Amino acid sequence: MSDLLNTFALNLQAGKPQIGLWLALADPYCAEISAGAGFDWLLVDGEHAPNDIRSTLRQLQTLAAYPVTPIVRPPSGETWMIKQYLDLGVQTILVPMVENAAQASELVRATRYPPQGIRGVGSALARASRWNQVPEYLTRADAEICLLVQIESRAGLDALDEIAAVEGVSGLFIGPADLSASLGHLGNPNHPEVIQAIEDAVKRIQAAGKAAGILATDEAQARRYLDLGCTFVAVGVDTSLLAKAARDLASRFKTGGTANAPSPGDSVY
Repeated sequence: MSDLLNTFALNLQAGKPQIGLWLALADPYCAEISAGAGFDWLLVDGEHAPNDIRSTLRQLQTLAAYPVTPIVRPPSGETWMIKQYLDLGVQTILVPMVENAAQASELVRATRYPPQGIRGVGSALARASRWNQVPEYLTRADAEICLLVQIESRAGLDALDEIAAVEGVSGLFIGPADLSASLGHLGNPNHPEVIQAIEDAVKRIQAAGKAAGILATDEAQARRYLDLGCTFVAVGVDTSLLAKAARDLASRFKTGGTANAPSPGDSVY
C-alpha cells in the first residue's frame, strides 16, 4: 500500500475481469484463508455483516500481506463514515443503495480532498498515509481512489445513465437481492424481469464507459455476466460456502451418505 498504486482500478480501466469473493464472517483468520485462495479482490462487508471500523481494520491488516485487493462496503454513504474507511487505507469502496446523480456526486466529493472534495485532512493519524510516511500522500491519494456505487432499486435503474455520467464514479455494481425486492420479486433475483433489468443495466453501464459489476454465486450465471462484459464479479460468499459445506458433510453422515442436505431458497447470497 505504501506506493498507493490501485491495481484493481487500473485493471478495471483496462477491461481486465476481476473475480472476487464476499467476506461476511467478520474475522481476520477467515479473511486470511480467503486471501490465499487466488481471488483478485475480497469485499469486507459492513452493510449486512457484523463488521465495524475496528474489525474492518484487522482484516485490512491481514489482507495487506497478500496479492489481493481489499474492497470495503460501508453500511451507508455517510461522509464521516467514508472518511474513516479511507483513513484506514481503503482505496476501493463500494457504496450501497445509490439512487441518483446528486448522491453519486456527493460520494465523489467525500472521497476527495479539498478543493475537489470534502474529505477531512488527518493523514498524520491515518494508516492510509502510513502516518505521513508515504511521500506526498495528500497530493497523490485522490487519483488512486476507486469509487464503486451500487444500483439496487428501481429508482437507481431509472437514474442509471445520469449516475454513470458522474465524473469520479469508477464503476457501477448491480445488487440483485435488493433490486429484485424493489421490482416486486422479493427473494427471487432470478425472476425473468430482474434478469432482464440486470442485463439492460450492464449494457447501459458499458455504453457510459464505466465498469460493471455484480454478485452471482451461481457459476453459470456468473460466467454469463462475464460474457456480457462485467469486469468485477463476486462469485461467492464466505458464509454461504461454509454453510453449504457444513450441511453437505452432516447430511452425508446423517443420511448414510445417500442424500445431500437441502439447499436454502433462491438467493444471490
